[in-house]
Amino acid sequence: MHFSTIIAQFSIRLLIALSLGLATTACYSQHKTTTTTTIVDSEIDAVKGATLLKRAVAAHGGAAYETAHYQFVFRGNTYTFQNQKDNYTYTKNQTKDGKTIIDKMDNKNFVRMVDGTPEEMTDKQVSGYKEGLNSVIYFATLPHKLLDKAVNPEFQGVQSIKGQDYDIIKVTFDKKGGGKDYEDTFLYWINRKTSTMDFLAYSYKVNGGGVRFRTAYNTRTVDGIVFQDYVNYKATKTTSLFDLPALWVANDLKELSRIETEEVKNMNY
Repeated sequence: MHFSTIIAQFSIRLLIALSLGLATTACYSQHKTTTTTTIVDSEIDAVKGATLLKRAVAAHGGAAYETAHYQFVFRGNTYTFQNQKDNYTYTKNQTKDGKTIIDKMDNKNFVRMVDGTPEEMTDKQVSGYKEGLNSVIYFATLPHKLLDKAVNPEFQGVQSIKGQDYDIIKVTFDKKGGGKDYEDTFLYWINRKTSTMDFLAYSYKVNGGGVRFRTAYNTRTVDGIVFQDYVNYKATKTTSLFDLPALWVANDLKELSRIETEEVKNMNY
């Protein structure tokens, strides 16, 4: 083989190697940029979601929640919640089969008193009673508890509902501190003018799963804290949470129940 031929072949191979190297570098750079952009976007959505939640909490009561002590009636039973910043005490007072039953829980303990005597309970019963009491207080005081550490908010965009613009916040929960139903997913619609939470939706997995949509009404302020009642709607469990407002406007959702807090009293006065 002539020396000139060897040089030519070497030059061709060198050009091919350099081309492949440049192509690989370009692909790597493009992948790296795309990944970084995705991470940054996710961080921005999380920060904006958290900011919007803080505004909503402020609009519903803000710092007043930290020392709030209220009583209300829900479905014939009397509930109280007393907050002391990070500490809380919840109670439920009901009459059943002629007996007075009082459930009380705080950060550490749960007890059920029946006509003044502590009731012995299995772990499963304690878990169920606690979950029921916590759930009622949780929804009655929304969006206050959405500032908990186990809550993961994410801004999802803006949606117009009946001529009003709303910021949409998606909320998921950490397994640790997220409660029994930490796998549930929520959407909250925050009014861009008032910062109030006018709609919420969630999907859950227990008991076969399902989808719910709630619209607020009877919004009133009691000594600095906003209380709202809700119409609770159901949809097929394959329905996207984002589609629920349009289905509601079109009257394509079935009303399931009413969530009403009655006789609200500020127990600090």
